[in-house]
Amino acid sequence: MTQTPQVPEVQQAEPELVGVRNFRAVAGLPAADGRRVRPGVLYRSGHLAKATPEDADFLGSLGLHTIFDFRNRADVALDGPDVALDGVRHVNIPLTDPADGAEFWRLVRDGDLAQLRELLGDGRAARRMAATYRVIVRDRTAEQSRVLHALAEDSVPALMHCAAGKDRAGLSVAVTLLALGVDRESIEADYLESAAPHRRYRYRRSDGTQDTMPPEVTELLSPLFDARAEYLDAAFTAIEEHWGTVDGYLTEGLGFGAAERERLRERMLEG
Repeated sequence: MTQTPQVPEVQQAEPELVGVRNFRAVAGLPAADGRRVRPGVLYRSGHLAKATPEDADFLGSLGLHTIFDFRNRADVALDGPDVALDGVRHVNIPLTDPADGAEFWRLVRDGDLAQLRELLGDGRAARRMAATYRVIVRDRTAEQSRVLHALAEDSVPALMHCAAGKDRAGLSVAVTLLALGVDRESIEADYLESAAPHRRYRYRRSDGTQDTMPPEVTELLSPLFDARAEYLDAAFTAIEEHWGTVDGYLTEGLGFGAAERERLRERMLEG
């Protein structure tokens, strides 16, 4: 039988992190066989590049085994590499960027209104996001499989993050929760916590200023920084279209069958 990881006692109140946005524990959600997600085994956040020394001390106190960083090269160039935490493994698994990389973010930072209207206006931004969620589920099966197998073997407690902690990290958390037998409604509720204003990613213009875009630019960009149920629904629909069921997705798409799921649940569920 897989040994249940020993995790430190952690305070369940959300900490006041200065340089890390959208941090929270994923715990207590109802899962398979009447059990719940064990406290202290899974966390999620935005990137750790701007973590203060106090933030790093807090993160270091969680007893993390692995940080899964789903950012790509353009993200790291924009925000910087994660701060290093002593004794914690950092695993970079780039996933599809919802904003299509460095050139797009240059347009965002420069605030080119005409080009942003063409790219994002008339609902195109929201459709772009939903399409990205479908792509991550459909085409990034190797990456999602790698994460689940790592969690089932030795990689908890774990922190998952991307840039804002809502899209790529949000989907990876959702896939993990599916494998733990958490219902769709509870997964959606956890995902939508990223919609809170204080959790939003702060983008910077080329001159280094934050959140000073003209109102129309802010409105055009808003769907990119929102967590919307319709985005997560697009991912679930892709699972149904390509694999029929969650079991089909996990078993056939990710190569994560019943035995692997039981190991994962022994590690991450209580009760």
